[in-house]
Amino acid sequence: MGKLTDIRCVGVTLYYLPVETRMPLKFGNETVTSVTCGRACVTVEGRDGRTAAGWGETPLSVTWVWPGSLPYEERHEAMKAFCEVLAKAWSSFGAEGHPLELGHDFMEGELRGLLETFNLARPGPAMPWLAGLVCFSLFDIALHDAYGNLHGRSIYDLYSSQYLNRDLAAFLESPDDPPISFAGKFPEEFLKAPLLQLTAWHLVGGLDPVGKEEITGEEPEDGYPIELADWIDRDGLKCLKIKLRGNDAAWDYQRTVKVGQVGQEGGVDWLSADFNCTVTDPAYVNEILDRLKAEHPSLHEMLLYVEQPFPYELEENRIDVHSVSSRKPLFLDESAHDWKLVRMGRELGWTGVALKTCKTQSGALLSCCWARAHGMSLMVQDLTNPMLAQIPHVLLGARAGTIMGVETNSMQFYPEASSAEAAVHPGLYRRQGGELELGSIRGSGFGYRIGEIARKLPAPAVEY
Repeated sequence: MGKLTDIRCVGVTLYYLPVETRMPLKFGNETVTSVTCGRACVTVEGRDGRTAAGWGETPLSVTWVWPGSLPYEERHEAMKAFCEVLAKAWSSFGAEGHPLELGHDFMEGELRGLLETFNLARPGPAMPWLAGLVCFSLFDIALHDAYGNLHGRSIYDLYSSQYLNRDLAAFLESPDDPPISFAGKFPEEFLKAPLLQLTAWHLVGGLDPVGKEEITGEEPEDGYPIELADWIDRDGLKCLKIKLRGNDAAWDYQRTVKVGQVGQEGGVDWLSADFNCTVTDPAYVNEILDRLKAEHPSLHEMLLYVEQPFPYELEENRIDVHSVSSRKPLFLDESAHDWKLVRMGRELGWTGVALKTCKTQSGALLSCCWARAHGMSLMVQDLTNPMLAQIPHVLLGARAGTIMGVETNSMQFYPEASSAEAAVHPGLYRRQGGELELGSIRGSGFGYRIGEIARKLPAPAVEY
C-alpha cells in the first residue's frame, strides 16, 4: 500500500547551462574546453495533495562518459537529446514511493528500454550506459531534493525505515557464504554522521603546468593560479590527484615523481594516481608502483590509492587485479555503474569504490551500502562539478565515510561559473586550508537555499 510520505512526479523542467573552461582539462585521449550542465526542476506531489519542487544538476561530461571516435558535438547533442527524452518519460512515470525506490525502479526498467530505443533510432555507435546514467542523474537528484522539500527535512534524514517502503534486501544481494543479509537494513545504517569540513583533493590534469618551465605563456591572466605550486600555496592543499596517460609508462612515472616532489615541497600529505582507464595489463601499474617504492620511497608512502587504470566495461574486461591491490588500494570509478559491478570488481581484486552523484544519487547510495557492508573503502569523486552540482556531491562525501575527504576541482577549471552559488555557499567553491566548509548547507532537501541564489536561468529546453 505504501506510506503516507510517498510521492509521485507531476512535472519536469529541463535547462542547459553552458560553461567554458579557463584551462583545458584532459580526459583520456581528449581535451575539454567547455561543458554543458543539465539542470532539472522536478515537481512532486504527496499523497495529501501537497506539492514541492526539487533541483538536480550534472555536467554532461561527454569525453568522460562516451569516449570514442565520434565527433564531440555529435555525442554532445545526442546526450542533450536523451536528456529531453528522459524529461518526458520521468514526468509521466506515475509510480509512487520514496525517491530511492523510484530512482532504482526507473533505472532498472524504463531507463534501459529508453536508451535501447534511442540507440536504435540513431546511426553510428550506441550511447553507453554510463552516458545514460549521467543524463538521468539530474532528474534523480532533483527527485531526492523535492522529497526532502515536501517533508521539510534534509534528504539525509529520510533514508530510514520510517520513510522507505522497502529494505535494502529489495535492492541488494551478497555473494558471501554465508551471505550478508540486508533484510531489515536501511541506508541510514551505512551512512556516517555529517561532517562540516572535508579535505579537498586537487586535480593535476595532464595539461596542467607543474613547474614554471611548463608555463607556455598562453595561460589566462585572470587572477587565479596557473602553476601547481601556486595552487598549493593559495589553497593550502594537502591532497593531489595525478591524471596519468596509462599508455606511456616513462611519462607516467616521471609525472608522478614531479608532482609528488612539488607536493612535498609545499606540504602536501597525500597523492593518488588516476590512469584514465587506458591500461590493459596490471604489470604496467605494478612496475610503476615498484619503481616508485625503490627510487622514491617517501612518495610511494604518500600514494594513498590508485584509481581505475583498466577499461570502463568491467564485464567485457574481467582483468584479475589482485597484484595491483596487494601493492596499493585500488578503486573502481568508471566501471562502478552500480552495486552489481562493485560486487564483480571485488571478486577481481578491487578494494575500493569511487562514488559519484553523477551516476545518480539512488545508485550512489546503494553502492555505498553494498561496499561498506563488504568492507570496501570509499571515495567520492568529482565530475568537475560547478554550481548546484557541487552540493549533492560534497554532501555525499560528508556522509559516505570516505578514506580522505572529497575530490573537488571546478574552482580550478571554471571558478566564475559558480559565482552566484558561491555568494550563498562561499566555503564550497573556494578551498581554504586544504578543506571545503559545508556549514552553509542547511534547510530541506539538499540544503541548496535555492531561493537565495541569484542565478538567472536560460529559457527551458523542455517543460512537462
